[in-house]
Amino acid sequence: MEKNKVTFALFFGNRGFFPGEVIAKAREEMQKAVTQNGFDYICMDESLTRYGAVETRQEGKLYAKFLEENRGKFDGVILCMPNFSDENGAAEALKNANVPILVQAYPDEIGKMDFAQRRDTVCGKFAMCHVLRQCKIKFTLTKKMAVSPLDESFSEDLKNFAAICRVVKGMKKFSIGALGARTTAFKTVRTDEVALENNGVTVETIDLSYIFDLMGKVDEKELAAKMEYYKNVASFGNYPEEKLINISKLGIVVDKLIEEYSLNAVAVRCWDEFVTQYHIAPCLVLSDLNERGIPAACELDINNAVMMYALCLASQEPVMLLDVNNNYGDCPTKNIMFHCSAIPSSFFDDKPSISEHLMFKKSYGEGTGVGIVNGKVKTGKVTVASTKTEDGAIWGFTTDGKLTDDKFDKEFFGAGVVFENKNLEEIFRYMCENGYKHHVAIAKGEWSACIKEALVKYLGYNIDVL
Repeated sequence: MEKNKVTFALFFGNRGFFPGEVIAKAREEMQKAVTQNGFDYICMDESLTRYGAVETRQEGKLYAKFLEENRGKFDGVILCMPNFSDENGAAEALKNANVPILVQAYPDEIGKMDFAQRRDTVCGKFAMCHVLRQCKIKFTLTKKMAVSPLDESFSEDLKNFAAICRVVKGMKKFSIGALGARTTAFKTVRTDEVALENNGVTVETIDLSYIFDLMGKVDEKELAAKMEYYKNVASFGNYPEEKLINISKLGIVVDKLIEEYSLNAVAVRCWDEFVTQYHIAPCLVLSDLNERGIPAACELDINNAVMMYALCLASQEPVMLLDVNNNYGDCPTKNIMFHCSAIPSSFFDDKPSISEHLMFKKSYGEGTGVGIVNGKVKTGKVTVASTKTEDGAIWGFTTDGKLTDDKFDKEFFGAGVVFENKNLEEIFRYMCENGYKHHVAIAKGEWSACIKEALVKYLGYNIDVL
C-alpha cells in the first residue's frame, strides 16, 4: 500500500526579553529532527520577522498568510517554543490553520539559568496552551512537558503526531461503499447514515443485483489478468477453475466501483447470495482490498469500516476485521479472535491458502463457499478497536494488546489467533454494556492514543481508550 510522506509547517515562537539567539539553533534542530524521522517541512521566510519567529500579532498575521498561501501543502503544524514565546502572536498565526498542531517547548538546562540564557519554556507552555484553548484552537502535546527536538522521545512524538495528521486529513471527508443490503438477521451491524454524514462519512449503497449484472459483462482479458493476480496472492489447491473465475469477476467489478464512486473503504454483504448464485465466498476479494490499503469489512459492517480506515491511516499498514469469538479456556486475559476469513496476506506468516467455508458447506452443500483465506496469523503488538453509531453520533473504543502463539484445536474452522490483554474481562463488560458488536478492527502496532487524539479532539467522535 502507498505510504504518503507527512509534511509539517514549522512555527517558531519568541518573546523579546528572552534570548532570541536560541531561535536559529531551534530552526536547525527542528528541521533536522523532522527530516531524520522521515517527514518533510515548510518554513516561513526567515527574513520576514526577527529571527524568523513570531512574537507580535502583526507577525502572526504574516505567518497566517504563509499558511494560507501554502494551503494543501502541509498536514500539521509544529509550534516550536525555543523560549517563553508570545501566545498572542501564535493565536493570531494559527487560528485558521485547520490542521493538528503539536506544541513543543525546549527544556532549560541546569548551569544555564542566568537571565542571559534562561528559556522559561515550561511557564510559557502553560500560557501558550491556555490562550490556544481560549481561542478554541485545538492542539496536541509532546510526551514530555519540555523536550529538545533531538531527544529520543521527540522522535516518538513526531511518529504519533504524523499518525494523528494522517487520520484527521483522511477522515474529514471520505466515502464507504455499502455493497449489498444488511443481512436480515444481523441487526448488530445497523448504522445511522445521517450521523456518519454529519461527521464527513458518505455511504454509497450499491445493490448486489447491479454487481451481479456487471460480473456477467467482465472483459475476458481483464478476467485472465485478475485470475493470474489472485493465484499469486493465495494458493487455490485443486478447486475447480470456475471458483477462481467467479472470484476474479467479483474482484474486477469491486475495483471498478471503488474507482467510479471514489470509495475509501467498503462493507460487503458477503452471504448468502454469493454462495447460492456463484458458489463462492467473497473473502479473497476483501482480503486483497485490505492488503492494498482499502479497508473492506464483511457482513456489511459499515461502522467498523470507519474504524478500519482510521487504523489504516494511522499505521499505514493493512488492517483486518475479526470476531471476538471464543474464550481461551479459563484464562481471563486471553481470547480467540477469528474470521472465515478476509484477513490481508501480510498478516500471515506464509502465503495464505484458499479453502471452503464449512458453514456454507453444511447449509448449501459441498463446494458452495470456496474463497475463504486461511493461514497462520502473525503474532505481535496490535491495536484492537470498534465503532458504532448511536443517538446521532459516532462512538468507539480502542485498546492495545498482543496476538500470541498460544495453541488451540487444530480442527478450528477458519483463521484464528489468541489475543491477550490484561484488562480483557473489563473490555468485554464494556462492550456488552455499551452495545458493541462482536467485530473488531485490528492493526499492527499500538495506535490507541493517536486514534483517540485524532478522532475525539480534531474530528468530534466519542472514543474511549480501554
